[in-house]
Amino acid sequence: MDTDQKISKFAKFAWFALAYNVVVILWGVFLRASKSGDGCGQHWLTCHGEVIPSAPEMKTVIEFSHRATSGLAFVVVLALLIWTFRKFPKGSILRKTAVGGFIFIVTEALVGAGLVLTGNTAEALTAARPFWMIGHLTNTFILLAFLSLTAWFASGGKVPQIRGAGKPLILIALGFAGIFFVGMTGSIAALSNMLFPSESIAAGIREDLSSGSNILLRLRIFHPFSSIAVGIFLIFLSGWLRKISENHAPVVRWSNILSLLVILQLAFGAVTLLTGAPIVMQVIHLFLADAVWVSYLLLSVVFLARREGL
Repeated sequence: MDTDQKISKFAKFAWFALAYNVVVILWGVFLRASKSGDGCGQHWLTCHGEVIPSAPEMKTVIEFSHRATSGLAFVVVLALLIWTFRKFPKGSILRKTAVGGFIFIVTEALVGAGLVLTGNTAEALTAARPFWMIGHLTNTFILLAFLSLTAWFASGGKVPQIRGAGKPLILIALGFAGIFFVGMTGSIAALSNMLFPSESIAAGIREDLSSGSNILLRLRIFHPFSSIAVGIFLIFLSGWLRKISENHAPVVRWSNILSLLVILQLAFGAVTLLTGAPIVMQVIHLFLADAVWVSYLLLSVVFLARREGL
């Protein structure tokens, strides 16, 4: 088997690792939205004290299946790490991204365990739960970033050149910060919608603006406004990066992908809000959020990497 074929197989497995983890993340959204997070009680690694639950309720089946798929995600990322160290030499960028992916799949599992063991699941509301949600979202984004970079570099993508990037680098960093902020406000909005469902949009707006409402309700209004503001910024930034790269083909490609995904996400977010955020809409909404995150990351990488040839 020649080297190119081996690299191709490794790259395919790296992309599979990314895709599979996205599926597990989306199943986690269904778990939360269906209020099944307490399906195994406050037990971890066991489920109600059993390795395999006997005569489980539906929410137990949902929670246990999420744990099983999450465990497999850990195995997949571990296999990716081992394969990377066996295939690539010391100092390789792929070793670094694979290690990052493994570290954050571990912390992803620990955050999940923490939510269960502290009882911050289903309809429980504690002072710490919003911070758990934000931490979970942040860890997930970083995990996806490392897995995306591993797959990208394994597919022949060039390493970005950060030094001397100047103004573009500052604006790119602002874009990353903006996406993180929108994700955090989205976590708060999703939690408040689950814990305090509104009968209508009008009723929801009244609750958002009422000084007597729970703080989560008063914070969720930041999500739609921040989404629109950051979405517009990303569209204009992607166009500007395309222009100053002199229409470098990979930059143009990822700029177009990002712009399309942002528009879809904003439209879908509006529909999700108008329809009362049914579970299937929440799952698709998060999928688009993950897609925007990954596409923005790769746009940034190809833009900064193209400077190598200038």
